[in-house]
Amino acid sequence: MESESITLLLSRSRGGDEDAGNRVYALLYERLRIAAHHQLRRRGGRQTLCTTMLVNEAWLKLAGADVDVRDREHYFALAALAMRRIVVDQARRALAEKRGGHDIRVTLNEDMAQADVSDADVLALDAALNRLAELDPRLAQVVEWRYFGGMSETEIAAALDVTERTVRRDWRKARAFLYSDMAGATP
Repeated sequence: MESESITLLLSRSRGGDEDAGNRVYALLYERLRIAAHHQLRRRGGRQTLCTTMLVNEAWLKLAGADVDVRDREHYFALAALAMRRIVVDQARRALAEKRGGHDIRVTLNEDMAQADVSDADVLALDAALNRLAELDPRLAQVVEWRYFGGMSETEIAAALDVTERTVRRDWRKARAFLYSDMAGATP
């Protein structure tokens, strides 16, 4: 029932119904906030993004996209992609700034060193995920939706029209590929 009402509200919102847009945002906000919080917590170190900013940027990115959202799972899949792009873009900007893109700052703060590793790791994961997508797009989707979007195995299975067991198997294969690929890659 909730999925149907979210789908209906998303459709109305795309049609210009501002009230429907506000209601669907209220329904989806907490779930998006949880996914964003987990995503940012994984990064550690010092960040310029906060949970609320990530949710709002993802929402705005999706609101401006010319995409028909089929249902709740499809929306969360799109939100996962939007969050991934936002986090990766932020990591690129942070590394560019540290390499002289803006004022040069010298610090002996250990938190800053941790932020460098986190930004590089995000970019390495993004590159490895792109390589995985070339080999097996479904495996890449499972990682994106689970890691960046916080979707459950049940939701991913429904979105891909496969069993939860297949999603678990895909998750294991994808992680093995990413670990191997990132271990061999130089940031």
